[in-house]
Amino acid sequence: MHILLLEPNTVLADTYRQLFIKTGHTVAHSTSAQAAINAADERRPDVVVLELQLPQHSGIEFLHEFRSYPEWQRLPVVVHTFVTPPKLAIAREALARDLHVHTILYKPQTSLQDLLCAVGQAVETT
Repeated sequence: MHILLLEPNTVLADTYRQLFIKTGHTVAHSTSAQAAINAADERRPDVVVLELQLPQHSGIEFLHEFRSYPEWQRLPVVVHTFVTPPKLAIAREALARDLHVHTILYKPQTSLQDLLCAVGQAVETT
């Protein structure tokens, strides 16, 4: 499976990338929305792992642009973020309904194994 990892924190990104590679996946890491769009153009991902707090553009803005391309409209997205659950409560339904986000995980409460499982489940259900 090819994973597009959109994570601005390079230390966290290295940890996630090592996990995914160790479990047999390939990873394209981007720190910005535009770089992620370019990476997806170069090689279509099977799943996107996305932090909502990005420099220059938010993860929501990225998702709106990403979903504007017909070939990426149904690609599974796992949001893995530091945005707190109360702040996401209002947006959770819209993220799932309008932007086809499969799973939303809060980083401080998510183990690496939980992240890996969520990514696998997201791909299996599409």
